[in-house]
Amino acid sequence: MFPKNTRIYVAGHSGMVGSSILRTLKKKGYKNLIYANSKNLDLRDQKKTFKFLKKTKPKVVIIASAKVGGIMSNSTYRADFISDNLSIQNNLIIGAHKCNVEKLIFLSSSCVYPKNIRKPLKEKYLFNGPLEETNSPYAVAKLAGMKLCESYNDQYGTNFITLVPCNLYGEKDSFDLFNSHFFPALLKKIDDYKNKKTNEIEIWGNGQAKRELMYVDDLADACVFFMNKKKIEQDYINVGTGKQSSIVDYANKICNYLKVKPKYKFDKSKPNGMKTKVLDISVSKKLGWKSKISLSKVIKKTYKYYQKMKDL
Repeated sequence: MFPKNTRIYVAGHSGMVGSSILRTLKKKGYKNLIYANSKNLDLRDQKKTFKFLKKTKPKVVIIASAKVGGIMSNSTYRADFISDNLSIQNNLIIGAHKCNVEKLIFLSSSCVYPKNIRKPLKEKYLFNGPLEETNSPYAVAKLAGMKLCESYNDQYGTNFITLVPCNLYGEKDSFDLFNSHFFPALLKKIDDYKNKKTNEIEIWGNGQAKRELMYVDDLADACVFFMNKKKIEQDYINVGTGKQSSIVDYANKICNYLKVKPKYKFDKSKPNGMKTKVLDISVSKKLGWKSKISLSKVIKKTYKYYQKMKDL
């Protein structure tokens, strides 16, 4: 276990995932935390990134920095999604090796799994088939980062691991319908419907695509847990709840919380994405970690955050 004065660099500390990791580290007593905003450090710039790592000398690096978005932004900015993410993660992973970082955690995404592979998704299925086309540039970048970590471990004996989380939600999520993922988009659409800004709730596709959803603080807890885990055999570890529901089911849960009777409009001209996407979490459970936070416990907290943001 790393002592509380360990120098820990959280890349992407201002985003939903990074800010949660930072809060969790502080709650657990870690005091020597390193971070820099994008105005002061562009992680796509290799020279500046290497210089920053050399100057700050972190013992642990957690990579939560990435260009992220939903189906629409992934489909529109395909070149940006692959090029920006490749640059960010390559600079951090290679720089961490050059600066003798003791432990690195790279955060990937469940979209890296092949589109038509058997469910639930096991780590051994990775790299075994075509990807879902709507977000394949992002997925390819993440797969490259995972393989880069694995290759450094093989060649140099580093302790670089990849956590593969399911869909996330929580504070600092994006509720912009163009850039957001499905859950914050649903939250915004249903709130607009509740406040009579719209006459119906639009859902992309047929609403039957199934997704696994986890509160972001669970992932942050997993990061700290695996940070303190001694070197393990697995290069890739799924992190999720192991449960899934349809998009319509999630919409119904939000409607129930907001006490509205829904009127859905299914836009079948829009893609469903993968029909089902649930992680096999047996490896993380075997290693001693499992999800603790249910949607019912934190939907109020997430909605309050959304209300605060829309009033700004």
